[in-house]
Amino acid sequence: MTNTEMGVQVSDVARWPGEQEPEPTSEDPGQWPTGRLLFTVARRIERDWNAHLAAWELNHAGHPVLLHLLGGPLTQREIAARSGVTEQTMSRIVTRLERSGYVTRDDDPRDRRRRAVTITDPGRRAVLEASRVQPAEDLTSRGLDPAQVEQLRALLVAMVRAQRSSDGDVDGEG
Repeated sequence: MTNTEMGVQVSDVARWPGEQEPEPTSEDPGQWPTGRLLFTVARRIERDWNAHLAAWELNHAGHPVLLHLLGGPLTQREIAARSGVTEQTMSRIVTRLERSGYVTRDDDPRDRRRRAVTITDPGRRAVLEASRVQPAEDLTSRGLDPAQVEQLRALLVAMVRAQRSSDGDVDGEG
């Protein structure tokens, strides 16, 4: 799909890298480097997503933890690895989820030196309700038509796969 088919005139978007260097201080997003564009959109989506998740006392950090735990108990180390964060960061996230009643920590039957984190019934209900597809899609695709959403998804999938491949990460999010 061309830029014109997406409703964007080629002249409105600096072709970078290419003929014209982007102007990072410009107010026109068409002049911004790709990194600034991604950062700006990611921050807006993070704010909107956190506002959505707040109805369940969740945020963008705790939500994926609960999704991981839908498959069964995991150690904090396993969750941290899958989430692409440090164990210390994961400890804080799990503590918050535990205070909300969404997870419990018990002895890990596979290794008594470790603690297994398990999702509770309220945690399961909260994450499934908060994860309904349509609200999430609406939050992330505001301003795009269906064809643009399809193209964006294809690009994001390619980027995540490339990141995982270069990082050697096969099942994590980070």
